[in-house]
Amino acid sequence: MEDRRAAYKDAGVNLEAADSFVGRIKKLAKGTYTKGVVTDIGLFAGMFRLDVKGMSSPILVSSADGVGTKLKLAFQMDKHDTIGYDLVAMNVNDIVVHGAKPLYFLDYFATGQLDVDRAEQVVSGIAAGCKEAKCALLGGETAELPGFYAPGEYDLSGFCVGLVDDERIVDGSSIGVGHKVIGLASSGVHSNGFSLVRRLVDMSGQELQAPFGDGDKSFGEVLLEPTRIYVRTVLNLLRDFDIKGIVHITGGGFYDNIPRVLPRSVQVALDFNAWPKPAVFHWLKETGDLSWTEMLQIFNCGVGMALIVGKRDYEDILIRLRGLKETAWLIGEVEARKDDQDQVKVLM
Repeated sequence: MEDRRAAYKDAGVNLEAADSFVGRIKKLAKGTYTKGVVTDIGLFAGMFRLDVKGMSSPILVSSADGVGTKLKLAFQMDKHDTIGYDLVAMNVNDIVVHGAKPLYFLDYFATGQLDVDRAEQVVSGIAAGCKEAKCALLGGETAELPGFYAPGEYDLSGFCVGLVDDERIVDGSSIGVGHKVIGLASSGVHSNGFSLVRRLVDMSGQELQAPFGDGDKSFGEVLLEPTRIYVRTVLNLLRDFDIKGIVHITGGGFYDNIPRVLPRSVQVALDFNAWPKPAVFHWLKETGDLSWTEMLQIFNCGVGMALIVGKRDYEDILIRLRGLKETAWLIGEVEARKDDQDQVKVLM
């Protein structure tokens, strides 16, 4: 019998490997399914039934993101089971800051030659992230592109859709003078600033496999620690508290991200000494001969998400956060702003 797949395989695309991979990810995806999922992996598109009961004006909220050059470290460490978790985190965190509940997630995985075992590790991380965010891995795309990527490398992107009632959207419009800023602990560098991280690692000659600090992890493992997913915590708070604004501290650090939710009439004054800076950030600062101002422009420096809340609520919110096993600190306050002032100032 003629092998219909031979010509494509000779060109570098292994359809048998692709079929095997789809079979494996079906099991991973099913573990994330919620009651809204209508279709199984394998059709041309995923389908999801919206439940808008109790909403007066449902709004879909969407996000698309990747994990940047953190992928390069995953290749160097040959560790692929957490990078997919990062991918989900970068998307769902951008959705939940607006008060939206993530509904479903789709991924795009592209590589030169499909390594089924490695790709399964990546998707296992995606599935774990979806479970943590309580959203369904609804589908995606696996692209085998011979000659496009270096051997052993791949690229990742993700797409997420969430739902919020119009009257419960969190957009920062009600932020005013006297409101408090609460910082939620990050798990490390998360998924931003890795072009600089990698440059500093190369300059310093730091071995990725070498132990780091007092812990039992290697330096590479510390850098690859996946981005925290804050969905459950934020949705829990939104049920009982009026959160004025929520900020995901991603690329651009504190100086670029906090103003995204602030009215022009106010600024946030951050108390730099209000939270501890994990050891990895001290290493980056010292190795790169950077100031803390430069660090706060690039990295989360230990705060992965910030909540702007009413001055009457902040103590109760901190108590709730402790009950949720969150590490959190009161890190700043909203002040009046003059036209020539920056919207973020840091009190060192």
